[in-house]
Amino acid sequence: MDMICQRMLNQGFLKVERYHSLCQKQVKAQLPRRESERRNHSLARHADILAAVETRLSLLNMTFMKYVDSNLCCFIPGKVIDEIYRVLRYVNSTRAPQRAHEVLQELRDISSMAMEYFDEKIVPILKKKLPGADLSGRLIGSTPVAGPSTSLTTMSLLAKNTPSRSEMTKVQQQVKVNGAAMTALRREISEVRAKQLEQQKQLQDQEQKLLEQTQVIGEQNARLAELEHKLRELMESAVGGGGGRAAVPGGAEIPCKRARKAPDSPRQSKRLRSKK
Repeated sequence: MDMICQRMLNQGFLKVERYHSLCQKQVKAQLPRRESERRNHSLARHADILAAVETRLSLLNMTFMKYVDSNLCCFIPGKVIDEIYRVLRYVNSTRAPQRAHEVLQELRDISSMAMEYFDEKIVPILKKKLPGADLSGRLIGSTPVAGPSTSLTTMSLLAKNTPSRSEMTKVQQQVKVNGAAMTALRREISEVRAKQLEQQKQLQDQEQKLLEQTQVIGEQNARLAELEHKLRELMESAVGGGGGRAAVPGGAEIPCKRARKAPDSPRQSKRLRSKK
């Protein structure tokens, strides 16, 4: 019964971590990318509550899972798991939740008490068990044998396999730095995309202006051709209608050839033919 309960508690903590990551992923997918727009979004409080739960899960993981992974104990505070489930279900089922500190007050209280009690009362007992023979048998998977060599082996295995609190803190700091770098990179990518869209819009405007100018030039060419045609008709009409010079619009005069006189009589026409 004790082993079954320990297994259920450990699995419960792992399941609530997965459920939280799923909820956070769904909320982040609906939030805008810009931080300034996220503050006024309807899911802003949901994101704040989930971020606070993530911090609380990280603290619980650092406090308990080091010893859980070493098979020294299980995840003891089952009430904390129930409270985390309650908060996550409340976030999923409520459109306008309360503020984060109001929703998470109970979770912070019981999780802080559980971690303090574990560090003060249980961790010293687990540390006393570290050099024992029974602990070495559990870790190595062999028959426990008392002696200094087994205690040294146990200590070395724990040192290699279980990360310290400082290492976990460094890892979390590195994760935060990487997250900030990714946020800055995403911001730069969004700015580049905005500039690209602006340049495309400018190119479209220039193409539209060029098309309009081409149309204007075509209309002017058509009008110029029409004017040339009218001018040619005026010149032809002036040449065919007669005198020595024809008036052209603009004050210019065009000399015209004299038309041959028609013969007055048949004799004159015969003379002209003989001359030819």
